[in-house]
Amino acid sequence: MRSRPLFIASLAAPLLIAASLTVVAQASAPTPPAGWSTVWVDDFNGPANTLPSGANWIIDTGHAYPGGPGNWGTGEIQNYTSSTNNLGLDGAGNLRITPRRDGAGNWTSARIETQRSNFKPPSNGVLAIESRIQMPNVTGNAALGYWPAFWALGSPYRGNYWNWPGIGEFDIMENVNGINSVWAVLHCGVNPGGPCNETSGIASNRACPGSSCQSAFHTYRFEWDTSISPNQFRWYVDGQQFHTISQSQLPADTWANMTSHAGYFILLNVAIGGAFPDALNGPTPRAETVPDRPMIVDYVAVTQRGGGTTPPPTSPPPTSPPPGGGGNAYSTLQAESYQEQGGTGVEATSDSGGGQNLMGLGNGDWARYSAIDFGSSAAHQFVGRVASGASGGVSGLVEVRLDSRSNAPIGSFAVANTGGWQSWRSVPANISAVTGVHDVYLTFTSGQPADFVNVNWFTFGH
Repeated sequence: MRSRPLFIASLAAPLLIAASLTVVAQASAPTPPAGWSTVWVDDFNGPANTLPSGANWIIDTGHAYPGGPGNWGTGEIQNYTSSTNNLGLDGAGNLRITPRRDGAGNWTSARIETQRSNFKPPSNGVLAIESRIQMPNVTGNAALGYWPAFWALGSPYRGNYWNWPGIGEFDIMENVNGINSVWAVLHCGVNPGGPCNETSGIASNRACPGSSCQSAFHTYRFEWDTSISPNQFRWYVDGQQFHTISQSQLPADTWANMTSHAGYFILLNVAIGGAFPDALNGPTPRAETVPDRPMIVDYVAVTQRGGGTTPPPTSPPPTSPPPGGGGNAYSTLQAESYQEQGGTGVEATSDSGGGQNLMGLGNGDWARYSAIDFGSSAAHQFVGRVASGASGGVSGLVEVRLDSRSNAPIGSFAVANTGGWQSWRSVPANISAVTGVHDVYLTFTSGQPADFVNVNWFTFGH
């Protein structure tokens, strides 16, 4: 999803077209201050007119996730592409996302999201997500419909595009229509209404310090603090805090639903049109809206302070169930260690840790894992380590069923091509609450006969 705040606070932005201004970005992310350590960073260093690192970023394309809400759930009109015409490094340490308009009036732009989806603070620590960005340098009527953003979505959204906003969304920087203002928004709970007043969210905004948001780089930062009680979310621009939400402001289940899953992935995009820009200035874009004004991103960095160490997504839990069945649901369940199967095969894996993976899984295939113990504290999440080299248009569901293959799934996620049959990704999904000991079935369902997924391991979480 994306935020759609209709909240507007003390905006005083003249509708004038700003002159172009060249600003030089720093070459790399700053060194974290004492007590902080780097979790993940991309400085966007590389040759001009090349795409950002595929090891770091997924490029979203089209008008929706496969099976997700149309127009990305927000009414935005552009088509996202993987073309360097819309998305590319500039050779000077920056990423540029540039909306374009063709002669027929069709808009294109770009949207990327991190491969990693487990960004969250260490226990009793703080996580910070930060970027130095110059918004598209366009204002007034020429900017109507521009919607740049730097934000994060809860990992269970991947593969299940209908669980927003319960899984949480942190909008670290949003802007529309070239207004000299940065919006910070939390989305949570249920839609419409709920504790976060959806679809607006809990929002605050302010003008950028000093130079306008459009004419210069500014640093946008979000902190998730579990070192204090109640926990806090905090938003900053150029080091100045302007939005805070405390755990005590929200119902306990709402807070838990957005903070107890595997973590968050980070997104950067420039949308054109949609609910937020339209809410401020009527239908957008307009004939006077100009294309070709990029959002320029110097770096994205994730840092942490205190607590333990956040594990990388390729590190599964440390133990495996015995080959004869019986195992802890919260340990690693190696996919090849089934007790019964139909239609599957195994092969050596290149994934971290080695071993084997289930291969070539398609519609109707399945595997059973006997006597898996979920304990007395209910599991609410399933995470599968998957890869796919399926051809375009081929996708399917990885489903979890209990005790019988004919029982309804308790949860599932969708998967399509991940970049290759050994290009691995950890994908989370919400499941119905489970306690006790059960036979666990992985089942695979697709509308096409072709194989669509490999599985290396899976596990469950609270």
